[in-house]
Amino acid sequence: MLDTAQFKDRLLGRKHELYRRLHKIEGDLEATPNPDAEERATERENDEVLEEIGNTGLGELAAIDAALNRIEAGTFGICPKCGNPISPARLASVPHAALCEECIHP
Repeated sequence: MLDTAQFKDRLLGRKHELYRRLHKIEGDLEATPNPDAEERATERENDEVLEEIGNTGLGELAAIDAALNRIEAGTFGICPKCGNPISPARLASVPHAALCEECIHP
């Protein structure tokens, strides 16, 4: 049986970390643009990278929320596609994993 309390703590910690990072990214994106044209071009490129990192973070937040919902529903650690348990090793490395290895790599 999985120690869902341990996974819940890890998921909540990661969620807090992601919110902190996303808040920082948001602040960086809203920063006053540099008056120098070359610097503005570099900042625009950096902003695109920050936006992509932010989008990735938002996706991970959604996966974390779904995992927390599965914990509350009592279905955490069970693959919804095949009904088999998700391996403890997989959950240890990706606590918000929704699918087992077999369903990810058929």
